Formats: sequence, C-alpha cells, structure tokens
Amino acid sequence: MKNYKLYNKLGSFIQDNGVIFKVYAPNAKSVSVVGDFNSYDKSKNRLKKNKIGIWSGRVANAKKGNSYKYFIQAKDDREFLKADPFAKYAEVKPNSASIIFDSSYEFKYDNPKKQENISIYEVHLGSWKRNNGEYMSYKDLTRHLVKYVKRMGFTHIELLPITEHPFDGSWGYQDTGYFSPTSRYGSPDEFKYFIDVCHKNGIGVILDWVPSHFATDGHGLIAFDGEALYEHPNPQKGYHPQWKSNIFNYDSDFVKSFLISSALWWIEEYKIDGIRVDGVASMLYLDYAREEGEWKPNEYGNNLNLGAIDFLKKLNHNVHKKNKNVIMIAEESTTFLGVTDKKEGLGFDYKWNMGWMNDTIDYFKLDPINRPESQNNLNFMFSYAFDENFVLPLSHDEVVHMKGSMINKMSGLYDWQFANLRSLYSFMYAFMGKKLLFMGNEIAQFNEWHYESQLDWEVLEYPKHQGVQKMIKELNSIYAKEKALQYDNRDNF
Repeated sequence: MKNYKLYNKLGSFIQDNGVIFKVYAPNAKSVSVVGDFNSYDKSKNRLKKNKIGIWSGRVANAKKGNSYKYFIQAKDDREFLKADPFAKYAEVKPNSASIIFDSSYEFKYDNPKKQENISIYEVHLGSWKRNNGEYMSYKDLTRHLVKYVKRMGFTHIELLPITEHPFDGSWGYQDTGYFSPTSRYGSPDEFKYFIDVCHKNGIGVILDWVPSHFATDGHGLIAFDGEALYEHPNPQKGYHPQWKSNIFNYDSDFVKSFLISSALWWIEEYKIDGIRVDGVASMLYLDYAREEGEWKPNEYGNNLNLGAIDFLKKLNHNVHKKNKNVIMIAEESTTFLGVTDKKEGLGFDYKWNMGWMNDTIDYFKLDPINRPESQNNLNFMFSYAFDENFVLPLSHDEVVHMKGSMINKMSGLYDWQFANLRSLYSFMYAFMGKKLLFMGNEIAQFNEWHYESQLDWEVLEYPKHQGVQKMIKELNSIYAKEKALQYDNRDNF
C-alpha cells in the first residue's frame, strides 16, 4: 500500500450521520469497533473487510469526544484490544483508548521565514517548569515558554517527542500514537495554539520524531492484527535489544507509507517547521547494538539496512516536496556518507555533529595544564567540518545517566567551572554549524536533568548563573547579526 496521505484514508472520520471507522488489519479474522457509544460491546459494531485488508464501518451514535478501540480477533482466535494507529487524540495515561476528534482550530500566523542563524532550544515539555509538581498545560507553556525563548533570542524550539507515548520514562521515544500529540498537556487544538503563538513570535517549532522503533505496549502497534504488521517479522531486524522496543519493517510499503504519512501530517495539520529524526544510525545498520551471529548481512554482503536507507530518502524527498522550507535533521552518530547530500545521499538538511560534541566536551573536562596534548582533537574537527551540514548539539543526552550537567563537566573549582563553560559556549557559537542547547544548559544548573522534576530555576538567584544565561542571550544576538557566523562554508570561515 503506497499512499503518503494515509491519514485521509484510515482512522475515525466524523460525518453528519455518525462516525466512519477504518483500520488496516489484513491478517485479522474479524474486527469490531468498541467504545463509549456501545459500552465496549464487541458484538455491536463489526467492521467489514475489503480486498486490501481495510476494515470499515459506520457507527451512527458515535460522536466527537467518545473513546474507542478496535477489538481484533487474530487468525489463531486470540482476541485483543488495540488503539487506533491513526487516532488524532488519545486518553490521558494510564488509560489508552483513542478519542474521536475533529479539529476546529484555525491558524492565524504564517510559519517564520527560513533563517541561517538557527539557534535551537531543546525542551522536554513535562519538566521545563511545573505547576505545583504537575505538568504545565499547552496553554501554560504558551504563556511562559514562548515568551522565555523569544527573550533569549533562540530561533527554534525543538520538542522532545510529543507523539503519544505510555511511559513517562521513555521521554517520548517509545511511541504508540504517531498522529496524536500527547494528551498529558492538553488537547490537539491547544497544541496548535502553542505552535501558532510560537509563529506569531517568529519562533519555529521542530518536532523530535521517532521512526526508528516503537513501544511494545499491548494496545499499540506490536503484532497489531495478530501478526507482525508494523514491525519486521524477523526479530534480528524487528526487535531492538538495546532499547527493548520493536523496529519498523522498512521493507514494507505500508510501513513506509505509515511513517511518511505521519511526518506529512505534522507538517500539514500542525504547520511544524522541522523534524529531527531520532536514531538514524540504528536504522542504517543491520548490526547496530548486535553481537556477531545476531544479524544477517544484506544481499550485497554488508551491514547496511537497504530498506531503511530507501525509506529515509523517500521521507526527505516527500517532506521537501510538500514544503521546501521544512528543516529535516538527522541524529546520526556514525561516519555514514552523504547524510545531507540531496542528490546522492539521504537528503537531510542537517546532521547532528556528534564528533564535535564529544571532542569538545572531553577537551573542556581537562585541566588546562593537560589540554595541549589534546589540542589535536579540536584541530581534527576542522577536517570534517564541511563534509555535511551540521547542527552542534549540547542535547538532553549529555546531561543524564550520571554524565553530569554541563557545568559539572567543567574542570576546576567553582569560578573556573563557570569560566570554562563560558569558553565552551563561545567556541560553539564561533564554530561552523547551527546551534542547539538543551534546556537548563543556559542557566548552568548543577543537577542533571530528570524528567520528573522541573529545572533548577532557583540557581538564577546567583550572579554566576545569571551571567551564563545573559551570555547565551548575547551570543544569540551576535549570531543573528554577524552573517559570517551563519553561513557554514569554507569561504565564510
């Protein structure tokens, strides 16, 4: 099934005489839709299957706001409930049903014009700030986060995944809903309002998006119709041993259509300005996180996942065909060639420069007296600085799991730590590549980030922390004014 607008074909659709439900489950023996409208009775609204495996039916008394799931009977007579893969809204966890939804929001503001001085503020919405320990809503974040980002001079907000996910501890990286913004913070229309106000203030919105793997929760995509429909049927290609999650089947035309449809949905329906594709390296290599004997080479005898490479090329082609101004960013940590090559490569606009990040942090961890012997690590960066179009990331991954906060990574005593951090940030803004800072890095908080608590905003009572925050604001201002800092080519360097 090749269709990159599957959101117009599958899901729930409100009409004058009820709601039409459509779900792709080619391997199922029978499918019913159950929900508030029929007291979750599997016998009341059975769906009919067409030749290509789509089950559909109309429910006259179903309406907007009703919860629902699909009751599926597999070929071997196993029975289970599944959320709608194309749901536009979902219940708040721990509930997991889909919700019939039809947006009424009309955007008022255009997307900001594409800029060269891209400076990204990476945010986890659930822990930026909290209301008495509870999540801020999309409405609260619209009032507070947008104002802060504009004042600091960042051009973009990059959101850790807001696609629906059951487990807070995944930070959004193990998803069940690829067409629904998480209901933790409010409704889809409230999320649209957040984006609209960002655009009003000249701020672009980048979504962290996860086509590399998905959650194993029973109500989600796993074994959707009793068989491997979204995941690869071979565990060597369909299960991620490191992340304990399922891997999409990139050899399937339907799966490629599902994922590309998801990306285009966020661009079309939510007017987002960019997509950061998570886990690209894990998609490219068949032996990623696997030992010898746990993977099989491709038809050419090497470790490249040809289906995933084809998917990524099609993804970028179709996104740029839809809107050439949408920024496509790859989180890719290897030396795979041509990630940002539009003609012969994968076709991304930018790639995270993980080499720069690792070598820079390692350098600034050293006592200054020991740095001369590591100077070559900084010099080496220049040898590949123009090989791809890069984003320089000081991201969430660097301030978790006992790695220490940015300020705690710096060598020396208190004053020297701040001096080193200011030097690192200055080096970052002067080096070739767009900029990305994770929330909390700009205030030099000493604690690592944790998804269950807000940032340590109280540190701004102290002059040193105020100074770092003010410096980031000034660096963003200089970056916006100085064209030589914005154009990442050899002529400008």
